[in-house]
Amino acid sequence: MAGHRPAAAGAGEGAGALPLEELMPWSVRPLRTGRSWVTGPDPDALRARWERLAAAGPAEQERLFGPTRARTPRTSVAALPGRSAGTGRFARTPGRCPDPVRILHGPFDQQWLLPDHRLIDAARPELWRVADGRQLFAVEHGSAPGDRGPALSVTALLPDGHCPAGRPGRIRPLYRRPGGGEPNLAPGLAAFLHGRLRGRAEAGAFTPEAVLAWAVAVAGPAPAGRPVPLPVEAEVWSAGVELGRELIRVQSRGAWGGERPRLPGGRRPYVRATLPARPAGLVYDAGQEALLIGEGRISPVSAGAWEFTVGGVRVLELWFGLRAAAVAGRGPDGAEAQGLAALGTRGWPREWTSELLELITVLALLDETAGRREELRAWLERAPLVSRAELRAAGVLPVPDSARRPASVLGHQEEGPEGQFALL
Repeated sequence: MAGHRPAAAGAGEGAGALPLEELMPWSVRPLRTGRSWVTGPDPDALRARWERLAAAGPAEQERLFGPTRARTPRTSVAALPGRSAGTGRFARTPGRCPDPVRILHGPFDQQWLLPDHRLIDAARPELWRVADGRQLFAVEHGSAPGDRGPALSVTALLPDGHCPAGRPGRIRPLYRRPGGGEPNLAPGLAAFLHGRLRGRAEAGAFTPEAVLAWAVAVAGPAPAGRPVPLPVEAEVWSAGVELGRELIRVQSRGAWGGERPRLPGGRRPYVRATLPARPAGLVYDAGQEALLIGEGRISPVSAGAWEFTVGGVRVLELWFGLRAAAVAGRGPDGAEAQGLAALGTRGWPREWTSELLELITVLALLDETAGRREELRAWLERAPLVSRAELRAAGVLPVPDSARRPASVLGHQEEGPEGQFALL
């Protein structure tokens, strides 16, 4: 975009930006587990909790389970799509412990979940049906005054939609069907953009992945929805798509066969002093660009990675706090953990250190794009934009109600409650 000038300053006035819900109309509410002990940073701790619950007597099992209106040990529900966990009442036939699955907790925290529908109040089966090696999920985040963090992030893992601060946003799969089938875009949007912007735009600039990349690069926070302006200039679109693809590549951490994020030599973080088994605190030494974890030390850590926030919450502090609490036998609120949640990690696993190094890398790389993101958004404030009237005239808007509902994707029988087959 360097050296280019929009046709007329302020030409976008009156065109505005469209809420993300009109570009990616199908969305799902965040997961609601109903009990904190079914998720955590350590899969071995989750297995121990399962075994403890399964071996308990009726009264003790009821207490440990943490009943809610949606789930008790006597609730029978359908299996999660693609999972083989039991569907009989847990109190009667708990079955074998299912292998914990990797999920994205909040914007950047990769944790684990026990994938058993009997234990989760609202698991959102519609998400599990379309979660595969071709899927990407866009996750909306709450915002705070002055927050420069992303309003939207992308993951290939199943996200729980948790937001560090404020009301959680929605989860928007890129595809409505498994195998990358039927993009979750307003019908006709990609074809409209191709016809409107084809100019000098590169080949593949209007695929579903390109539209998602554009949204990730430019979506801004707002009290309602995530506004996404659409430019009329191919050069601006191409620059935004290129930036968005970089953001997706970093955030998805090697999904779709891509390379895991890496910083150049000399800026790559390393463990300079071993982290203790029970770290008490986290301190950043700006002068040395070092992260001090008890007697442990990691460097270099850029100030941008340390200061990276989402919803006004510093990501590294939040990530560390959850794990330090787990090691200390405390909950996220700092109070002593009770029941199954008290069965936590006995020390700081080596895997957590590797995850921390990767998280530092991800945040540092994302921070390096801040200037380009701000430049692009400033550009869009002056550039001509696609208007809502144009999209209506092209038949893209209003979005049909059918596009806001999940597609019928049942290509196999799913086990329903008590072993019966579900009908969909």
